[in-house]
Amino acid sequence: MKNLILIRHAKSNWDVPLKDVDRPLEQRGMKDAHLVSLSILDFIPKTFVIWSSIAKRAIDTATIFAQNILYPLDSIVYKDELYTFDENQLEKIIKSCDNSFESIILFGHNAAITNFVNKFGNTFISNVPTAGFVSLQFDTKYWKEIEKGITQKIIVPKDLK
Repeated sequence: MKNLILIRHAKSNWDVPLKDVDRPLEQRGMKDAHLVSLSILDFIPKTFVIWSSIAKRAIDTATIFAQNILYPLDSIVYKDELYTFDENQLEKIIKSCDNSFESIILFGHNAAITNFVNKFGNTFISNVPTAGFVSLQFDTKYWKEIEKGITQKIIVPKDLK
């Protein structure tokens, strides 16, 4: 069994002229990341790894989640290739995961996340919003063999407010 949790980075700040990769979270994004991360404890596996895009907004979101679920910050793995908006690239990365990882929590970007969860989950989601959490489960031992899985849980900030 493989478990994949996809979390879209929280709301970022567009007010400052920065490169896209350098945009930080805005105040609402920080609040939403705390809100969602404090509500997922019953829906995360006992053991997992956290992977994050190298974008500042994804790193900041992953940091907030890790702190709130008591995951060591120095164990977060930052991957350049997760700075993608393409679901095919995201699928390639996930399917190349080491099979010793049963569960992965991944912080990334749209449209890759929404398109990925619609391709591999069994619940259609028109848009995974910022700070959105989607848990998928796959009945396989090998990441390279993931196909249609079960959408276990969806948590979005507006449902918690």
